[in-house]
Amino acid sequence: MVAAGHILLTKRDTSAAIGWIGTVCVMPFVGVCLYLFFGINRVHRLARKLVKARNPQEGDSDSAVRWSRSGEGTFKPLSRMVGRITGRPLLGGNRLDILIDGDNAYPAMLEAIRQAERSIMLSSYIFRHDQTGKIFVAALTDAHRRGVAVRVLLDGIGAGYFMCRAAKALNEAGVPCRRFLHSVLPWRMPFINLRNHRKILVADGMTGFIGGLNIGDENCAATDIANRVGDMHFRVRGPVVRQLAEAFAWDWSFTCGEELAGRTWFPPLAEEGTDLLRVVTAGPDTDLEKIEYTVLQAITLARRSVRLMTPYFLPGTRIQAELALAALRGVQVEVVIPGRSNHRVIDWACRADIHPLLDAGCRVWLSGPPFNHAKLMVVDREWAFVGSSNFDTRSLRLNFEINVESYRTGFAEQIDDFISSHRRGRLTHHDLDERTLPVKLRDAAMRLLSPYL
Repeated sequence: MVAAGHILLTKRDTSAAIGWIGTVCVMPFVGVCLYLFFGINRVHRLARKLVKARNPQEGDSDSAVRWSRSGEGTFKPLSRMVGRITGRPLLGGNRLDILIDGDNAYPAMLEAIRQAERSIMLSSYIFRHDQTGKIFVAALTDAHRRGVAVRVLLDGIGAGYFMCRAAKALNEAGVPCRRFLHSVLPWRMPFINLRNHRKILVADGMTGFIGGLNIGDENCAATDIANRVGDMHFRVRGPVVRQLAEAFAWDWSFTCGEELAGRTWFPPLAEEGTDLLRVVTAGPDTDLEKIEYTVLQAITLARRSVRLMTPYFLPGTRIQAELALAALRGVQVEVVIPGRSNHRVIDWACRADIHPLLDAGCRVWLSGPPFNHAKLMVVDREWAFVGSSNFDTRSLRLNFEINVESYRTGFAEQIDDFISSHRRGRLTHHDLDERTLPVKLRDAAMRLLSPYL
């Protein structure tokens, strides 16, 4: 009865509330234990306590956005909405460079680490201790030894729950490295389902990197084609780097209580280009669903095209409905997903969940090998949204994620062309109908697990 009352008071989603109440009623002991472990958002309560002490760095007033004619009519409402939900301004004077795969991104990231003189912030979901990982460990260790303030934050699950050799190597070298929500203690286990999926690197508070790229050999071309992972990462310069640094500083404070402040971490920033950018964070804390709201509003404003590319596509009914409505009003909606991802269960669930989009006239394309891990969205070839967030329920509701929105047409066109270049075979109703009954039942069963995949 206590658990059911708590569910009624805290669960906004009706289906989730009914499911949890049914679980605790049918299996009183096991159901309550499951709810204690996986159903209560303790991170949100902890964040509300910490947010009072949060001291974000002030933005530069001279970087205020200047709208161009092309962006003012269509996307100004989007910018206003995102500004209100994030509390961050849209900043001009930035430069955003595309780095495809680890072959291009890793050398740029390592160069930034090796040239850093004051500070390095690094956050990664996966940090392997393979050949690539060891190079990063060595570069971070060298920076620490020459007096650079280094902070490394790795996810408590993605980087290895029971053993993280990269974290061990960094700590042994004296580099401050922490694990996000990681503990083998029973009373800490309820956090096991909440993961920090952000990928952030900021050097000297002036050069930033963001995207979907983890640290590991599989992201390099030399890797065997069967195991290789394609991806896209981005180098950022200009005033918006401060927002990247603030996101890392908040995660670091959340994890270990240390406040990162001052010019070591947040120096004055000059304009570096013409990109209009803003960081959007999301997580099961005070940033709940902000990336999803941004996506929904962008789709609503689409007039010509919506293209997105994601390794895992289980977005939930709200985004599916908006994509379907956009297609029905004549917008060209295209979704590019892997023909085979590195998580087969998610592929099965996706096949059972994608019918409404096909019914509405959306085009779903399958990309060929190697498996591509990029997370990209473009609207009308004018607005782009890139970063760490997949289009699945886990990323949109449970994970801590970070994206950046761009209002420069040239950048959006580059991302749009990249997405289009990965279209191979098209997924149709016929393909789904050709599945055997056992396969359809398997896929439908996996769909029920979509919030936790």
